[in-house]
Amino acid sequence: MEIKHLAYFLEVTRVGSFTRAAENLYITQPALSRIIKSLEEELGAALFIRARKNLILTKAGNILLAHAKKMQKQFEQLTSELNEYVSKKEGEIRIALPTVADVTFFSELISAFHKLYPDVIFQLEEDGSKAIEEKVMKGQLDFGVAVLPDEHASLDYYSIIEEKLCLVVPDIHQLAHQKQVALSELEAEHFIMFTQDFSLRNIVVTALRNAGLEPKIVSETSQLDFIEEMIAANLGITLLPESVANKLPDHLVAVEVKDPHVEWNLAFIWKKNAHLSQVARRFIQFTHDKLIEKTYHAPYCDE
Repeated sequence: MEIKHLAYFLEVTRVGSFTRAAENLYITQPALSRIIKSLEEELGAALFIRARKNLILTKAGNILLAHAKKMQKQFEQLTSELNEYVSKKEGEIRIALPTVADVTFFSELISAFHKLYPDVIFQLEEDGSKAIEEKVMKGQLDFGVAVLPDEHASLDYYSIIEEKLCLVVPDIHQLAHQKQVALSELEAEHFIMFTQDFSLRNIVVTALRNAGLEPKIVSETSQLDFIEEMIAANLGITLLPESVANKLPDHLVAVEVKDPHVEWNLAFIWKKNAHLSQVARRFIQFTHDKLIEKTYHAPYCDE
């Protein structure tokens, strides 16, 4: 039994005529008669007594009428609530930014987009790159900013930041006055690392191992502030993106890493072939345009 057919039945009972109901419903009278007949066959009972000048509801017809009115009202309420939900979702953008990153560009980006679309609500969160990538893949986020993924098959992305990592030490450290440092010089050092949810940790550990070092990790955390405090307390050292390292307090010193340089590349990511709202698609294009304006590289997008 289709909702549309119940609506046709209700219109026939309202006007008391197949001919007038068909005109109101913009279908032919024979087609309407066939629909009502199919209802009667499905229910196993006649719905109308067809008199010469009018239609009379049977007992079964009156029972169906009472329930059809309730069902129509419930369907209208369902449609209204779904439209409200979809409308709300169309006006939301869920995005996560990494804990360890200079988010100035995205703050400006969101502000500029909000001026064009003031009704859009941004649901923002902060996490590690691995967790962000996983949430995007599961549909828990529309977009994320994460370390440029190794596997691209399930993600679309724009490369947004390409920079080097710097060594961060307290100003009393023996390496604090050097302009450059090789990874091989860090063999005796203790390291403060982000947790394994952060791709930055893997980048640092891999670079050290490639240089022949097994890092001595004395502490792990998901908080950049805590890392800064532990370095200031001379508990250990770490490697951070240049844009972040250059904004650290004066009692912490950023030293350029050479031999080899360690790279940190971030991407704006979203799930390939995901169902995205119209406003989310606008945000993708808006981000692309702003990246070009900021002279960031945007080498890839599978649209």
